[in-house]
Amino acid sequence: MTRVALVTGGSRGIGRAVALEMGRRGNAVAVNYAARADAAEEVVDALRSGGATAMAVRADVSDEQSVVEMFEDVKGTLGPVEILVNNAGITRDDLLMRMGADDFDQVIATNLRSAFLCSRAAMRGMLRAKWGRIISIGSVAGISGNPGQANYAASKAGLIGFSKSIAKEVGSRGITVNVVAPGFIATDMTEELGDDVKAASAGAISLGRFGEPAEVAAAVGFLSSEEAGYITGQVLAVDGGIAL
Repeated sequence: MTRVALVTGGSRGIGRAVALEMGRRGNAVAVNYAARADAAEEVVDALRSGGATAMAVRADVSDEQSVVEMFEDVKGTLGPVEILVNNAGITRDDLLMRMGADDFDQVIATNLRSAFLCSRAAMRGMLRAKWGRIISIGSVAGISGNPGQANYAASKAGLIGFSKSIAKEVGSRGITVNVVAPGFIATDMTEELGDDVKAASAGAISLGRFGEPAEVAAAVGFLSSEEAGYITGQVLAVDGGIAL
């Protein structure tokens, strides 16, 4: 059965890999982006080349009206969203004593408020259909913390509590809600790390390497499937063992 999947922040990195995985699984895919229209269209082209129905949709997912309009656009083109992947996220790293209030607020808005707005927007259609999958991309930083990332870790820890709470609210209606928590994944964000930092980080990972976006996407794909229908309120760490 073809489902409609919406991936926020789907133009690059983990979001891009998740969008492609959703298409590979036979879903129609809406690729959300905030600024990089060219990158989003490239993902859409790749999805269509693979035989999937796809669209790009621009929205600031931290803004309520923008989210409402995005869901209306997706519904009008593809149908109601049945699989929501809350992937949009940013970092504004600094030690707490140097962290500006704006840097804290922006990270919470993009990483956590967006999940609230998008999950709420998706919920009505899922409740009506008595089926739905909500998967939020967390981080091991939200489980174990990370120096210089109090804002980021707080937003990702918030996703866990948020997801567990709504999992209890909607489980009886056939809707599952889970979190995938990546560790160090080879993306543009980790590419900015210095070689010494990357080497030290890899040394702390049980598997001895950074993960690939496709490995995170595979976990998301499973949780979005019919086979994962009895899994909800869980946090799946895709971290190579760094949080052991």
